[in-house]
Amino acid sequence: MAKPSYQVYLAPIFHRVIKGFMLQGGGYTAQMHGKTTRAAIVNEANRGLKNMMGTLAMARTDALHSATGEFFINLADNPFLDHTATTNQGWGYAVFGRVISGMDVVNRMAKVKTCSKAGHDDVPQETLIIEKVTVVKLTS
Repeated sequence: MAKPSYQVYLAPIFHRVIKGFMLQGGGYTAQMHGKTTRAAIVNEANRGLKNMMGTLAMARTDALHSATGEFFINLADNPFLDHTATTNQGWGYAVFGRVISGMDVVNRMAKVKTCSKAGHDDVPQETLIIEKVTVVKLTS
């Protein structure tokens, strides 16, 4: 049975790719229309987790506690995104997970060509759809 065509429009995508830095997703449709999100959450970047290659962190605006539905995968160690102080500049970006398998896929996505689309830069020319995410509780 064919999938409904609306899935392509509603499926989460990676909408921003910056080589050597990060892949960002969660906030836009393939047509670069903003998605509806829940209320912003408290920034927990002060919990000690670091923005290292393969970690997932919440994207936010300049406001400290503004993260909603967007996240990013770090493509490199990005210590400048870590919490260093309780100031606006030092607060950082909250890490909440890491890629435990499939980093080869992440690295291939990081190499796609990008363009400007609907007023956004670094948009993949080929739509990168997030088809599946598995949450795994690690014991160590």
